[in-house]
Amino acid sequence: MNRIQVTTSGQLPIVEPIQEISSGNDNAGPWLASFARHGVNAPSTVRGEFSVAIEWPDGKTFCAVDRFAIRSLCYRVTGGRLEVAERADDLAGSDTELDPQALYDYLYFHMIPAPRTVFKGIYRLPAGHYALFENGQLTVAPWWRPHFVENQRAPVAELKSEFRQILRDSVTDQLDGQTTGCFLSGGTDSSTVAGLLREVTGQPAKAFSIGFEAAGYDEMEYARIAARHFGAEHHEYYVTPNDLVRSIPDVAASYDQPFGNSSVVPAYYCAKAAREAGVTRILAGDGGDELFGGNTRYAKQRVFNAYDNIPSALRRGILEPLLTATALPGKIPGIKKAVSYIEQARVPMPDRMQMYNLLGRLGLSEVLTSEFLSQLNPDDTLRQQRETYASGDGRALVNRMLWYDWKYTLADNDLPKVIGANKLADLPVGFPLLDNRLVDFSLRLDPELKLKGLTLRWFFKESLKDFLPREIITKKKHGFGLPFGVWAVEHPALRALAMDSLDSLRSRGIVRAEFLDRLIKEYLPQHPGYYGELVWILMMLAQWLQSRTALTPTVKK
Repeated sequence: MNRIQVTTSGQLPIVEPIQEISSGNDNAGPWLASFARHGVNAPSTVRGEFSVAIEWPDGKTFCAVDRFAIRSLCYRVTGGRLEVAERADDLAGSDTELDPQALYDYLYFHMIPAPRTVFKGIYRLPAGHYALFENGQLTVAPWWRPHFVENQRAPVAELKSEFRQILRDSVTDQLDGQTTGCFLSGGTDSSTVAGLLREVTGQPAKAFSIGFEAAGYDEMEYARIAARHFGAEHHEYYVTPNDLVRSIPDVAASYDQPFGNSSVVPAYYCAKAAREAGVTRILAGDGGDELFGGNTRYAKQRVFNAYDNIPSALRRGILEPLLTATALPGKIPGIKKAVSYIEQARVPMPDRMQMYNLLGRLGLSEVLTSEFLSQLNPDDTLRQQRETYASGDGRALVNRMLWYDWKYTLADNDLPKVIGANKLADLPVGFPLLDNRLVDFSLRLDPELKLKGLTLRWFFKESLKDFLPREIITKKKHGFGLPFGVWAVEHPALRALAMDSLDSLRSRGIVRAEFLDRLIKEYLPQHPGYYGELVWILMMLAQWLQSRTALTPTVKK
């Protein structure tokens, strides 16, 4: 190699100093100049989504991804070089082993959080991070550390005006000059994007929604309300069990590692419908909840945190001994709720959020084989969550939870879901609610305006109450939930696919055969909505493993 190689990906809305030397569509020169001037802080001069990898003739290599890893990079060190690729499986050879700890992460989180990947020795660059390989040494560190400003007060009217303008600008910047459409679930975020798309283009938005013919799962009516309100050109598609049977193998195989978010199949059909309707780019509403306090767990955890405000002497001297160390709860009707509250409130964050993790509640030794358990550290899942939660600089509970969700909900889960579904449908996707300007606005917004009392995303809704339909403002969050468990019980072909998939796991040495039998024959029929999620993640794991027939055995005997 006798020259510098630069690989970039993504659309780069660029700012100083890169802009002054940018020419045409060639980003190599600007990146090299910015790195020469700013070193590992070069990514901070760029806004928007990106990934970049620079390799010099002496083997020195620098790579980085944007704030939310919308553009992904994986890497491994081999032969004295840092190898980089967009996908983990592009770096894996036929002799690359699977990582048992990563497989456990998948079963626990339903995805594999960065930096780990399913392959031993291959890592994914975490959101907002860079990697520098120089003189045989690898450094991986964040180039972006968000700073929450929690003591800044500004008139709400001024904040609303600024917020509305940023929203408008962020949607405008996502247009591709051809036919840009949008997902429309009927929630606050997607409805906002649909309305703004009409506002900035002056044309009815091409909006695409997914429905399910299953009681308690279909939210198409809310999408219709938003579509009527904004005069959108509304396209509806109802996903069926037959659709799942046809698409599950392809969706599972399309990812570079196991991925278990069950909303990925509805997202794929929505993107596919948009592509077939002539849309050349589609906008998603992801990010609004995680920037402005819209997830129900934020309010729930605030309730539990209130327990810390009770004087310690009262908590430890009276309440806890009386309610948790005596037979009193069994004698007084309704007291069990108070006991449950105390038991949860006593657990520190972020551990408290995982108290009802299905894998833990079932019991690891009940679900997993002893051979598999012997090769991993089950406590590592809490270790990494604690480190993430503690690394944010916010003091307010809601800000600390937002920062946690920027990794576990957005970068590692929801964004890969939407991006992967759209790649399979061959349709580019943009995320206007993750615009840098909107993120920076969120960082300096008073946390009490995000979660006002127990009212979720108060500022967002207050700012748009004259823009969105009242029904959308007041509706509960739902999204593209999939009735897989119900369908797996009722639909023969889907049930057969699920059973065949789980049967293929028996030889992998991960899940106990006895548990697989009980899951299919007892647990799923009794509680399809609850246990359907576990069947789904095991099925998607099995389908992904089957698509990689050359992989080495999962568990060493």
